Amino acid sequence: MKVIRAIQEMQNEVKKMKQSPKTIGFVPTMGYLHEGHTTLVDEARKNNDVVIMSIFVNPLQFGPTEDFEKYPRDEERDKQIAEDHGVDYLFLPTVDEMYPEQMGIEVSVTDRVDVLCGKSRPGHFSGVVTVLTKLFHITQADHVYFGKKDAQQVAVVDQMIKNLNFPITLHPVSTVRENDGLAKSSRNVYLSKKERDEAVHLYQSLCLAQKKIFDGEKNPAIIVNEVKKYIQSNTSGTIDYVEILAFPTLQPLKVINQPFIIAVAVQFDKARLIDNFIMSADGKIDHIA
Repeated sequence: MKVIRAIQEMQNEVKKMKQSPKTIGFVPTMGYLHEGHTTLVDEARKNNDVVIMSIFVNPLQFGPTEDFEKYPRDEERDKQIAEDHGVDYLFLPTVDEMYPEQMGIEVSVTDRVDVLCGKSRPGHFSGVVTVLTKLFHITQADHVYFGKKDAQQVAVVDQMIKNLNFPITLHPVSTVRENDGLAKSSRNVYLSKKERDEAVHLYQSLCLAQKKIFDGEKNPAIIVNEVKKYIQSNTSGTIDYVEILAFPTLQPLKVINQPFIIAVAVQFDKARLIDNFIMSADGKIDHIA
C-alpha cells in the first residue's frame, strides 16, 4: 500500500493508472476506521483493479458547535487497517493541502437537505459535496462506495453525481452492525456504558416500525409516533428526529406506497447517533438504493 499526502502526487499516480484499462474503486472516509469502513473497502476490492481510500476530516462539513477538533483520529491504526484490507493507495491530505487558501467556490446543495440531519446542520452537506467534488476529480474513480447508515449522504451524493455528470457509479453498502444491532460508528466511543446499553434501542425502534408495516400499517404519522414513544421510554437520549420519507428523493409521504426510509437521530451526552432502515413499500430491507 502506498501512502500519499500530496494532491499532485495522487493525480500523477491516477494518470499512470488511466493509461491501462484498470477500474478504480474509491472509499472516502474521515478515518478512525471500523468494520463499516472495511466493509466498503472489501466491496471495492472485490469489484475493482485498484482501490483508493481517502482519510480526511473535512472542516467544511462541521458546524461552529460541532466536534471537528475532538473528532477521533488514529492515523497509524488506520494505515494498518487499510493495508490489511487490501487498499492500494491511501490518500492522507492535510487541511492545508486540500484548502491552501480560502475557498472562492463551494458547491451548494439545495435539495434533499432540509430534512433529517440536514435540518439541524445547515451547510453540512454543502461541505460534503464540496470536498467530494475535489476528491472525485483527484482520484478519477470509476466507482465510489458509501454506507447506507448515512442514508441522507447517499441520497445527496446520488443527486450530485447525476446533476454534475460525474462519470462515477455510486454503490451504497448495507449498514454494518454490532451483534446487538447497534450501527457501527466512529462516535460510539463517546458513549458511556449506560448509554451504550441504551443505544441498541435505536435499532429496536426501527425493527418496531418494520413490524408495524408488516402488520399492514401504512400511515407514516402513526409509525413515527410509536417509534418516538419507544425511544423515549427506553433511552435517556434526546430525540433529534424520527422521520419517514420517500427514498432517495427524501420527499414527505402521506401514505407508505413506495420505497422509503425511516430514520432516527438521538443525542446522548457526548454523541449524536443516527440509524435508519431503507425499505420497499412492503417493509423489505435493502431491495432498493
